[in-house]
Amino acid sequence: MIPWLLVAGIMSSSGKPLSELVNDRMKLFPCSGEINRKLTDPRGALEVIREHYSADALCVDETDGLSFEFTDWRFNLRMSNTEPVIRLNVESRGDPALMTKQTDEILALLKDQ
Repeated sequence: MIPWLLVAGIMSSSGKPLSELVNDRMKLFPCSGEINRKLTDPRGALEVIREHYSADALCVDETDGLSFEFTDWRFNLRMSNTEPVIRLNVESRGDPALMTKQTDEILALLKDQ
């Protein structure tokens, strides 16, 4: 109940409908959406990505797959528990071109896995 009241308060004070507030927020953090790739060696793919990005990452979290955070972008790469698939999500801070560039780079690294 409290989250809805907070949202209603923001809508009231801003004069914007919920759809506009959501769109504004999404522009601040462009995201790839979940990208699924079938791989023959998902564990090997995670290791390739770990080796490639670990040195430059501000933060690495392995709670749910691999999550890397950088100054202007971040991503999570995790294995499916039921099939040889990995799931990738990439976000940037207000820069759709950076999000696309980094998504393409990660997918290229995964291509041969």
